Amino acid sequence: MPVKVGAKAEHGFNEPLGLMSDCHRRIEHFLAVLERVIEKAQGNELNDEQRRAVETALSYFKTASPRHTQDEERSLFPLMRESELPQAREALRMLDALEHDHAAADVAHAEADRWFRQWLDLGSLAEPQRQRLAQVLSALRQMYQRHIDLEEREVFPLAGQILSPDQLARVGREMADRRGLPSNEP
Repeated sequence: MPVKVGAKAEHGFNEPLGLMSDCHRRIEHFLAVLERVIEKAQGNELNDEQRRAVETALSYFKTASPRHTQDEERSLFPLMRESELPQAREALRMLDALEHDHAAADVAHAEADRWFRQWLDLGSLAEPQRQRLAQVLSALRQMYQRHIDLEEREVFPLAGQILSPDQLARVGREMADRRGLPSNEP
């Protein structure tokens, strides 16, 4: 099913862990869009549909994706680190690795953005640059596959176990605040 910017998410701010998983689907979707454009256009001039797809994906990675990282690093992970439950200790090593992935993804997204902007501005992208862009996106896809799997298989279920309903509600409120939206929570 295609993901549309502005489409209603499957989860609300009252289900922050589910909402974070929804964000993962959008990350996967927009990364796949960029990879398809590279494959189909082969560095040649982009048609209108491809230009719009690239602009939409780049906008997502520039605005929404950093909020998702903040949701995890500023809201979820600190609460998990504060937990005194024994099972929380196993999360610490995972959280450090995930934060490292976030930093690496930021660098890769910045490089991809530069190459796509050059492509959009100049109308074409030389083969060495197109190959480099494809490599950057491939590395991002591989990193995200591992990263998302770890979060959805291990971290989010653990967070659901060790965080109280009040703590999860707080995460949801912070996520809504970060987006300037009401959380629909008391």
